[in-house]
Amino acid sequence: MSIPHPSREPSPGARRAQLIYTRGPDAGTGFEVEPPCVLGRDRGCDAILDDPTVSRFHAEVLLIGDRYVLADVGSLNGTYVNGRPVDRAELADGDVVWIGNFHLRFHLTSQHQSIQDTSPRDADQER
Repeated sequence: MSIPHPSREPSPGARRAQLIYTRGPDAGTGFEVEPPCVLGRDRGCDAILDDPTVSRFHAEVLLIGDRYVLADVGSLNGTYVNGRPVDRAELADGDVVWIGNFHLRFHLTSQHQSIQDTSPRDADQER
């Protein structure tokens, strides 16, 4: 039995992923996830989350087959999906990722949809 390895490109016809800030200084904006996507405070990260509650290298989004997976990479304050602490979790459309004081909504898009087409909702309104 072989263990699937993360890939850099989605399979043909796979949906693209975005993370939309719903809490933090960039609320309402977002970015396309290009796996592997490292999130953290370090300037070398793919997504820089500039806050002391975020570790330099906090978490990463991987693409395994056609599934997006969030993995904590040894952060001090933990990584959460939908309010629950995770070491590793498969992400579904609409999931809310908490990293430090940042809340980001995971959004799957069609190949033709852009970030401007999204309407983020505030994660705090859902609790």
